[in-house]
Amino acid sequence: MLPEGVIDLEPQGIRSLREVLEAGPELEQRLNARGEVLPFNSVELLAPVEQQEVWAAGVTYLRSKKARMEESEFSANAYDKVYEAPRPELFFKALAEKISGPTDPIGIRKDARWNVPEPELALVINSKRELAGFTVGNDMSSRDIEGENLLYLPQAKVYKHSCALGPCVTVGATEADARQWTISVSIGRMKNVVFSGQTSVNQIKRSFNELIDYLWRSQEFPNGVVLLTGTGIVPGDDFTLQAGDIVTIEISGIGRLQNTVAQV
Repeated sequence: MLPEGVIDLEPQGIRSLREVLEAGPELEQRLNARGEVLPFNSVELLAPVEQQEVWAAGVTYLRSKKARMEESEFSANAYDKVYEAPRPELFFKALAEKISGPTDPIGIRKDARWNVPEPELALVINSKRELAGFTVGNDMSSRDIEGENLLYLPQAKVYKHSCALGPCVTVGATEADARQWTISVSIGRMKNVVFSGQTSVNQIKRSFNELIDYLWRSQEFPNGVVLLTGTGIVPGDDFTLQAGDIVTIEISGIGRLQNTVAQV
């Protein structure tokens, strides 16, 4: 994606996200030979995912560890241990068809009382385990369900409209580049900002290669995979999302992802 608009890559022989991720250095050559550039207001931006599974890493920021320990005394010891452990927490988040894009809603569960967004950098990885790009992610979470019992994590994390990605995939950047980026979030309600926060990608404890290595152990992803890298921005214990809230997440090297909250 370029500042002036959207490039149609089909004339260059690229017809899927998988082909973009697998192109490697050839992608830049094809971009330089681009054809028509379409203005942003003439297209609808979809979630930048097609056949790729979406996974997530947890407790990768110190702030996240503290927040999870505050959710429940029952679970506190487990979160403390996983933050320091050699093996990271990794869990399946969503199939591609269940991902919300920039114009889609994000969901809060009807049976949860404490719902928050989780602004995250997402790694976009090809089938060869190569880091091909980055996008913005929102890993929605029902904190009261997760806090009640660690075994309820899938219900707290995996449900309708529980994950959003977009607005694009930034390619050509390295981990060193990404660690210079900032992540910010703003939550609007009835024209008022009810929460905002900011963190740095460099606060992620684990290296991207370490996360990718563990994700690939006894696994394969023939179409590539998207990996959320955890959140370093956690609203206070007295905050919960409401239907109609507008969540705006921005990562300085990628762009802005904005979604409206709906009860599901």
